[in-house]
Amino acid sequence: MADYPQGEHPMREWGLPHEGELDRIVVVSPHLDDAVLGTGRLLARHPGATVITVFAGTPPAYPDPMREWDVQSGFGPGDDVMAARLDEDRAAMEVLDATPVWLDFVEYSYRPGNKPVSPKEIVGDLADAIAALEPTVVLAPFGLANPDHDTTHRACMLAREDARLATSAWWCYEDTGYKHIPGMLAWRVSKLFTSTLWPTPIAAPIDPISDRKDKAVQCYPSQLRALEEDWHLSVKLAAPAPEQYWKLAPPPPGWEGLVDT
Repeated sequence: MADYPQGEHPMREWGLPHEGELDRIVVVSPHLDDAVLGTGRLLARHPGATVITVFAGTPPAYPDPMREWDVQSGFGPGDDVMAARLDEDRAAMEVLDATPVWLDFVEYSYRPGNKPVSPKEIVGDLADAIAALEPTVVLAPFGLANPDHDTTHRACMLAREDARLATSAWWCYEDTGYKHIPGMLAWRVSKLFTSTLWPTPIAAPIDPISDRKDKAVQCYPSQLRALEEDWHLSVKLAAPAPEQYWKLAPPPPGWEGLVDT
């Protein structure tokens, strides 16, 4: 390993946000609830952030028979699921003093053959929405397991290459629930590491208590039913450190060779 020039990059600064990095926060959320579940305490600490939800579109028709997730969530035949979920998201954003931006892409399980939208279909609208906000930092999901989460992550990595976003910092946040699938988070970290975007845990200032996040999470009653059944969500959210953020940046000069070891 090469000697790292401490005078230029002191170790004491590693893992800390740069000055002004959190001035204009944009969180990219796959679904209506993921941003609050994964970043709620950060949003509570930084009012005025924007949450862009990719899969907020209403399908031309809901599946018949109903998909299992909607049944778990308490919906019945004829219910407008996405209308209810948009109302939930609006209420949660009000709790956190955040602004919602909803893109019109439809979740994979509402699409023919459960085929997800490709990242290349999403990146144009997503990059436009992000760039319009002139963010100092963009938070993307790691995109674990769920096809919509994976697509959102990959679209974010494509958007990161947009010249309009060249000065924005990029972080990843851990997808609640999916990060507990054995090995899944480590797999994504390793993929980013070999792509020369080294994910590094960052000590982000968050709300020291969870009250506002908890209140915002409760704004998603339909999703909580299914999340509790599938993930035992309440226990995981009650963990002492439920949120961790990772900064994406090239390796320090001279350290590039570690990728090949």
